Amino acid sequence: MAKTNPGRFFEDYKVGDVLRHAVPRTVKMCERALYHALYPARHALHSSDEFAKLCGLPFSPLEDLIVFHVVFGKTVPDVSLNAVANLGYAEGRWLAPVWPGDTLTSVSEVIGLKQNSNGKTGVVYVRTTGSNQHGEPVMEYCRWVMVRKQNLDAPAPETVVPELKAVLDPSDLVIPKGLDFTTYDFTLAGEPHRWGDYEVGEVIDHVDGVTIEEAEHMIATRLWQNTAKVHFDATFRPDGKRLIYGGHVISMARALSFNGLANAQMIVGLNGGAHANPCFAGDTVKVWSEVLDKAETSAPGVGAIRLRLVATKDGEPFRLKDDDGKYLPEVLLDLDYWALMPL
Repeated sequence: MAKTNPGRFFEDYKVGDVLRHAVPRTVKMCERALYHALYPARHALHSSDEFAKLCGLPFSPLEDLIVFHVVFGKTVPDVSLNAVANLGYAEGRWLAPVWPGDTLTSVSEVIGLKQNSNGKTGVVYVRTTGSNQHGEPVMEYCRWVMVRKQNLDAPAPETVVPELKAVLDPSDLVIPKGLDFTTYDFTLAGEPHRWGDYEVGEVIDHVDGVTIEEAEHMIATRLWQNTAKVHFDATFRPDGKRLIYGGHVISMARALSFNGLANAQMIVGLNGGAHANPCFAGDTVKVWSEVLDKAETSAPGVGAIRLRLVATKDGEPFRLKDDDGKYLPEVLLDLDYWALMPL
């Protein structure tokens, strides 16, 4: 009897399935140290306990994207081990800070299925919730992923495409308890630009670029315990290349956005996202952002800013799609998120 896990294929999913993902993960400062070694991350709230205390928190929480990667990584063996590509995100919310020493687990529910016209693949929609050791949800998000069929003769399931919010309302955002930016230190944060200095429609070129290295990507993917075959096995793709984990591009882009958005301290909402084109080792990632919306919050001195984060490989800044509405081939990532910034 086989004891190994080949992973689920498209025909193995049913709407309503609840997947309790294996291997809880206790996260500590070592995750932060490795994160800062892999990405040029410099946001002060996630770098300094003393800065976090100035902002009303007991100490510095782990990076929002560390939480995302760990929660996401738990889901891979059950959701995307046999994936062709991760297609998009919606309704992502960070619900509570994660502190060093917390233990994270993940649970997903299948909320939609749609077989592709080629009969060889289908799209699986899931809603994932990550919780801490107390059973408190710390984040949730929806994603959809294209998964291979193993039995091509398996009948197509009834098509169910979930209705998901295109944009989270500011009232949907959860502000960490105690967060207070009224005594915010802009000098220590690295830039003077506050919430009121940004205008809807403003576009920011973040200037810096980083060439993606195979070794760094492999370390990152292992760090998050992401076991998707396309990231490790070069024989799994016809072109013989290992696909760079999309989350690696997200973290690199977020870190590069520091230059111009140093005070966008915490990500609290993920409205949507697309990995527009594959990224491979050797690609040089550059980043620009567009301000899409702004909102005040109930927390003292704290504003919310909605940003479009775009990562490209050697492309012209500020160009996203062609005249037909298709992503340009140099666009790697199009991410729509809410962040918290001092007023």
